[in-house]
Amino acid sequence: MPSSCNNDFIPVLLSLAAAFLFATGIQFARMGLEHIDTRTATLTQIGAASVLYWIAAPLFVEAWFLASPAIVLLAAIGLFRPFLSANLAMAGTHLLGPTISSTLSSTAPLFGVLLGVVVLGESLTLPLISGALGIVMGVACLSWKGDVTRAWPLWALTLPVGAALIRTLAQVFAKIGMESIPSPFFVGLVGYTVSFAIALLAARGPVGRRPERLWTPGSKWLVITGACYGFAILSLNTALQCGQLVVVSPIVACSPLFSLLLGRLVFRERTIDRRVVVAVVLVVPSVVLIALKG
Repeated sequence: MPSSCNNDFIPVLLSLAAAFLFATGIQFARMGLEHIDTRTATLTQIGAASVLYWIAAPLFVEAWFLASPAIVLLAAIGLFRPFLSANLAMAGTHLLGPTISSTLSSTAPLFGVLLGVVVLGESLTLPLISGALGIVMGVACLSWKGDVTRAWPLWALTLPVGAALIRTLAQVFAKIGMESIPSPFFVGLVGYTVSFAIALLAARGPVGRRPERLWTPGSKWLVITGACYGFAILSLNTALQCGQLVVVSPIVACSPLFSLLLGRLVFRERTIDRRVVVAVVLVVPSVVLIALKG
C-alpha cells in the first residue's frame, strides 16, 4: 500500500463515497432522461465531467504525465468505461430483462477479488471472500423480483457478466497505471476525455444526421449527474491508489443499495420493502467485515 495512505480505513471511506456518488448520479440521470434521449444524455453527462476535469487540470496535471507510456493504458479505460461496459449492460437488459441482467451484473465484486489476486498479487483472506459474497447476495436480492420467463439464448448471459468484468478491468488498469503516473485525477481526466470523444461520435449517428438538441429541460440534471460521476471516479481512483482492489471493488459495488435507499428515502419513489431490508442486513455487515479485515 502506498505511503500516502496512513490509515487502513481511508480506502474503505473513499470506496463508500464513490458508491454513494454513483448512486446519487443515477438518481439525477433518471430525472434527466425524462426529457432527453439516451445518446444525448450520455454525451451531456460525460461532457460535463470532462469539462470539470479540464478546468481543474492545471492544478493537478504535470507535464511529464503526458509523455509517460502509461497514458496508453489510461486511455484504454475510456474505451472500457463507460462506452463498452454500458453497451453490454444495455444489450443484456434488452435480451434478458432487468431482473436477470441486474442480478448477473452484481458479480462485479467477485471479479474484483479474482483479478486483485491473480493480476495484482493481492492477498486474499476468508473475511474478504465472505464480505464480497455477502455484497453480491445483497445486491442480487435488490434486483431479483421472481418474474422471469425463459425466452432468451444462453449466450445472452455473458452480456451483463461481461459488463461487470470490463468495469473491474478498468479498475485494474487504473491501479496499474497509477504505478507509473501516481495521479488519480489524471487517470480520470484521460479516461473521461476518451469517453467524451466516443460519446460525441456516437451521438452524431449516421453521416449527415444532425444530433439531437443538446440543451433540454433535463440537461441540468445530467450536468449534475456528470459532476457526481466525475467525483465518484476520482474517489474510486484515489481508493485504488491507497488500497487493494480486493477491498475497493466489493465496496464500490454497493452502489445499487445506496441508489435504492436514496430513491425511496430522499426522492420518495417507493416505500422500503422486505428486499431492501434483507439487502441492508447482508451488505452492511459485509462492508464492515471487509473494512476490519481487509
